Amino acid sequence: MTARFFRRAISWDDYRARIDLTPPANVEPPEAQYNIAPSQIVPILRRAPEGEYAPRFSIQIAPAFWGLVPAWWKKPLSEKTFSTFNARADTLAGSATFSGAFRQNRCLVPASGYYTWSEGSPFAVALRDDAWFCFAGLWSRAMIEGSEIDTFAIVTTEPNLAVAGLSTSMPVILEQSAWLRWLDAGVRDGERNPLDLLKPCPSDALRVWPANPAVGNYRNQGPELLGESPAKC
Repeated sequence: MTARFFRRAISWDDYRARIDLTPPANVEPPEAQYNIAPSQIVPILRRAPEGEYAPRFSIQIAPAFWGLVPAWWKKPLSEKTFSTFNARADTLAGSATFSGAFRQNRCLVPASGYYTWSEGSPFAVALRDDAWFCFAGLWSRAMIEGSEIDTFAIVTTEPNLAVAGLSTSMPVILEQSAWLRWLDAGVRDGERNPLDLLKPCPSDALRVWPANPAVGNYRNQGPELLGESPAKC
């Protein structure tokens, strides 16, 4: 389960250096967030649907609620009692909740790292080179009480050796070379099958260290929540 993550500041130039993003005009990039929890609004990257600020099918950044609401859900959010902030890779294709988004609405979730807990203690996990990356995500647009809401889930898979002692799962961290393939929804067979992307990243790509226990309260923010990161090696 992935229930918290963090994202340092990423400039529009940083985004465009790695993906052909069309940012919104005259808007600053999203600010850093150091304690992102379910039910918060988070920027995602996706192929733009019709009617957005960016041309259709171009790559846009959009705010979305963390906790996917399927397009078929019509009741108030207060009546939704099932958890949808994570989507297990091994059940996506047959899931009534996630299969539609898996076929048509895949997204990327920019991040700098995530938190995991073991025996009540939090740990931070990031790439060894400290680069920002993207989780594999799914998004959905639902009509709730007369208003459209965009929501998303992070896809999880089995843990690699770096985090296996801390958690029974981990988020799918996609290699940059796989970002466009993941976004190209609707292509599922042959060598283009996206399910083969949903695997643990290499263990030696990650570093793990104790985080500040204050991260347990989602209201707390700031880089101090990362604790003392070990020196890169």
